This record gives sequence, structure tokens and C-alpha cells, in this order.
Amino acid sequence: VISLAFLSFPFNTVMDPSVLDARTVVYCGACGMPPEYCEYGPDFETHCLRWLKQHHPKLYRDLSPKKDDDDDDQAKPERPSEPWTIEERLTKFYEKYQPDKLDSVPGLLEKYAGKEDKLFQALTKKYGPEPEDPFYAEDEEEEDDGEDEAEVTEGMKGLSTSEKKKRRGAQAKKAEGKVDTRVIIQKITRNRKKATTVVVGMDTVPGVKLKDASKTFSKRFAGSSSVKDGKGHKEIIIQGDHMEEVAEMIVDKFNVAAESVYLDVDGEFVPYGKK
Repeated sequence: VISLAFLSFPFNTVMDPSVLDARTVVYCGACGMPPEYCEYGPDFETHCLRWLKQHHPKLYRDLSPKKDDDDDDQAKPERPSEPWTIEERLTKFYEKYQPDKLDSVPGLLEKYAGKEDKLFQALTKKYGPEPEDPFYAEDEEEEDDGEDEAEVTEGMKGLSTSEKKKRRGAQAKKAEGKVDTRVIIQKITRNRKKATTVVVGMDTVPGVKLKDASKTFSKRFAGSSSVKDGKGHKEIIIQGDHMEEVAEMIVDKFNVAAESVYLDVDGEFVPYGKK
């Protein structure tokens, strides 16, 4: 029986050319699947991508895994170019401890104009340490930091504990029983703007933990203070220029001999007790 159904098809109908176009289907030469499905196989990154890159560059670009730049930015936020202003410091402080009193910030700034250090000392004594300024947060080392650390390291070499001077009598026996303590205090200015005080050698002070010392400095100077790894030594970074005050505090509070505390004055390490 011959079907006559084709007779119902109008012979004068013009067919859509796109319906009759031949389509080429690409199959991956590595796994045999269409490229859109390669990623579900075990050889996608090791074999399929290589084959696509060589034979179908456009498909390779479309199907290659893309890194999420937004996530990278969130993981490593850009470091600000300048530290917080007094107003920003006070605002961040109240956001952390007293968010319901943010409206009082302008009045406090006006009331304590020129006496901001006393204001922050009172606030940190009452509530706790300041929020850390991201400008001073630990980040990737800059070239300037490397030079500064190298300078401090050189200074420490000149004060090496291995260099022992010959002493005689009772004074020599007394000195042998002491721990050789050396503390260096240095001021570092970043980009000719805000200064920081760097303390090296606090780990040579008997009975002192660096983290505890850092917290003590933070409370005393109402600013951020952190412990960082230098080149071959640990150092405490304190926000602001407090060289003299830090030296005095180390002598009085941590019971370090003034002759064991050195200030970096124009590149020369001067004993604090002989200023």
C-alpha cells in the first residue's frame, strides 16, 4: 500500500532555508562529549581544555573556568592611602562600643579640640582598645618597610649579645648573672605622613610577652599596636610618634635598665640613659 499523504503537501510552498541548513556538531577530541558537557567529566581540565585550546579557541575561552574577581577583592581589600582622621577614629570607636551615641561625636571633637589624646586615653580606659586602623593593619611588606627592617637589623648586629667585654672583680660576676637585654626604639614615617614607633627587642626582656606588651602600649597611647615579624626578630608597631614616651615606659613599667634601651636618632643608636 502506497501512502498518498504527500499529496496533501502543497508543492508551491517555499521552505525556510534555515530548516535545511546543515549544522556541524563539535565533539571533544579528548572525551568524545559535546564541549558543553566536558566539565562534568574527570578529564576536563587535564585533557579537554587543552584540546579545545588547540582546535577551538573560542569555545576554550567560553568554557574555561573564570576566577571570581569580586571574591578576591573581598578577601584582600585595598589598603587605604592615609590613616583615619581624629573624627574617623572617634566615629569607629563609638560604632564599636556605643553606636547609640554616634550623634555626640561632633560635640566631643569640639569640646576636646587640641586634647584628643586625653580623650582617647579616657575612652580606652573605660571601654577598651581602639578599633584597628586598616592603614596600620598587617599587610604585604612594602619596599620601604624592608629598608627600615634592614636598618634595625643592622643596628641589632652592632648590639649583638655575643659580644662580651671582659670585666673584672665583683662587677663581672654580677653582670654574668643578668640577662642581656637590648631594646631599640625607632620612628618610621610612611609616605612622609603619619609616623609609627617601632620597638625591637622586647622579647629579650625577662618575663615579658610581646602580645601583652603591645596591649599595654595600645592602652597607654590610645592607638593601635601590633606585633609583627621582622627579619630575624619580632617587633611591636605603635601608631604615632612616641619614642621618648615608649623609652620612659619601658624603663619604668617593664623595669629595663635605661642603658639597655636605645633610641634611633638620625641613624645612630643612642642609649636612653645617656641622652
